[in-house]
Amino acid sequence: MGAALPVLPVLCCRGGGAAAEGEMKLSSEALPQRRSSEPVLQTISRTFSDSELNKQQGAEIGNYSHTALFARAEELLAKRIIDGDPLAYFLQGQLYFEEGWYDEALAQFEKIKEMDFQALYQLGVMYYDGLGTKEDPEKGVEYMKIIINSNSPKARHLKYAAAYNLGRSYFEGCGVKHSDKEAERLWIIAADHGNPKASVKAQSTLGMFYSTSNPKDLKKAFFWHSEACGNGSLESQGILGVMYLYGQGIRQNTKAALECLKEAAERGNIYAQGHLVEYYYKRKFYTKAAAFARRIAENDNIDMLAKITDCLPVYIAKGVAMATFYLARCLQLGVGIQQDQAAAKNYYSRACLLDPDVASDLELAANHGRI
Repeated sequence: MGAALPVLPVLCCRGGGAAAEGEMKLSSEALPQRRSSEPVLQTISRTFSDSELNKQQGAEIGNYSHTALFARAEELLAKRIIDGDPLAYFLQGQLYFEEGWYDEALAQFEKIKEMDFQALYQLGVMYYDGLGTKEDPEKGVEYMKIIINSNSPKARHLKYAAAYNLGRSYFEGCGVKHSDKEAERLWIIAADHGNPKASVKAQSTLGMFYSTSNPKDLKKAFFWHSEACGNGSLESQGILGVMYLYGQGIRQNTKAALECLKEAAERGNIYAQGHLVEYYYKRKFYTKAAAFARRIAENDNIDMLAKITDCLPVYIAKGVAMATFYLARCLQLGVGIQQDQAAAKNYYSRACLLDPDVASDLELAANHGRI
């Protein structure tokens, strides 16, 4: 970064490839749901009757604590299971899964895996990622293959996501032998020509894959990030902004870059926010750069932000590191903010801890008077 073109988000291998220390492995695709994408507890709470909630006179659902609603949901699902409602078995497991009660979720899904493809899918994710059990990637791969190869209409809505997860397994060399070629093939199936009902995560991942393949194919990277962005991917929207800004895979277009970066930043993309700080600083909008950088630098829980935004933690850290370094530079020089050498030193140190490569590149640019 700094004077050089930025490195676009990269992928790393967990097994067959040599992953650099500190790089993030890909995350599993969240369960695709046919009926509703909202959490089970929220869905159930909207359908409770007065008698089911046993509400006090005048009380509303919104006044109940999360713990109370969860307890009532458990009671209702247990009753529906006794009454023979087949969906209730899965919903109970999914309720536990969404609460992070992985041991309970695993036990519930295991009971119904032979009759419920959604339970089988969640078990595949849990065994691969080690949620509620020891990691067993071979079993995770086995379950995803069962879904992909099934002719049941009940498995149809899961196939794109299962293909993405299986592609991840081949790319990471975990549970199967590492194969970039097979990973690419499966991700292309999962991406389904940019179909918005397919795996948007696969579309975004293909964008990152082609930006780091040997040889790179930035035009393909731009295509897939465009498809993913059009289908709602926050990760790809930020990357598109950077590609437009530096003319990577597409003709340089500052207007389009700023549109992508600003919208992605407003939606919570920290990598985009970091690049906006750099843009403002280089154009000497120091007050704006410093104020924006200070807000970004306050982010200290990278993993939580990754969960909220579904963006790679390694690139959230890069965005925070960029903002933190530029805040330090403003404080050191007293531009856009009152000069404070001690605070500048602290922020420089934090930027280095967040991402040594980003900090090193920006320090080199600063030492040569480029920023």
